Amino acid sequence: MNSKTAVVVGTSGGIGRAMADALEQEDEFDRIVRFSRGTDSPVKLDVTSEDSIQSAADWLQEQDIKPHLIFVATGLLHNKENGPEKSMRELNTEWALENYQINAIGPALIAKHFLPLMPKGEVTKFAAISARVGSISDNRLGGWYGYRAAKAALNMTIRNLSIEWARKNKRSIIVALHPGTVDTGLSKPYQSNVPPGKLFDPERAAVQLLDVLDGLKPVDSGKIFAWDGEEIKP
Repeated sequence: MNSKTAVVVGTSGGIGRAMADALEQEDEFDRIVRFSRGTDSPVKLDVTSEDSIQSAADWLQEQDIKPHLIFVATGLLHNKENGPEKSMRELNTEWALENYQINAIGPALIAKHFLPLMPKGEVTKFAAISARVGSISDNRLGGWYGYRAAKAALNMTIRNLSIEWARKNKRSIIVALHPGTVDTGLSKPYQSNVPPGKLFDPERAAVQLLDVLDGLKPVDSGKIFAWDGEEIKP
């Protein structure tokens, strides 16, 4: 029986670390590779640097690793200077570009370099963390311009990837996942309005997302799913 490897990108963050830990506790995969900007990564991977993404892909090739699962857990909602825009008056070029770079372009470049490493003719899964607020049809509150637009761009990228990659592997599954509100640094400033029971610790969030992934079929490729398995319309 061939060994199976899962690759998690973004293990220096709460969801990524919890996902890698949850995968290690399951029996499905023989090896879990953790990529991040931190010291636990065999090769430093920064989603803002295509060179570092290429280096990580090269390392996987050198190790003869053909991953069956790639999980991208990177994301940006705020930094020390900026947060989600409450109105168009708060829009600025640099912050919008940073949102696109990390939330949309980074996962796309990971797919560019990592998808070709996955085994053909077998069930493979590529998943990236998205957000319900990236749904255009679900947007009724406005605001959060950069984050919403970047996640919408990610969702479109996932759809594009699923169409292209199905021509190479009809058994591939490429999806975006909404984890809900998870108790991490990313959501910390915005947790006060979360309904009771809907703020998940990273460990629970990871298990919930794994349950969703386990139930997906190739026909689901290109779609967006929430933590409870609900399909989110684009």
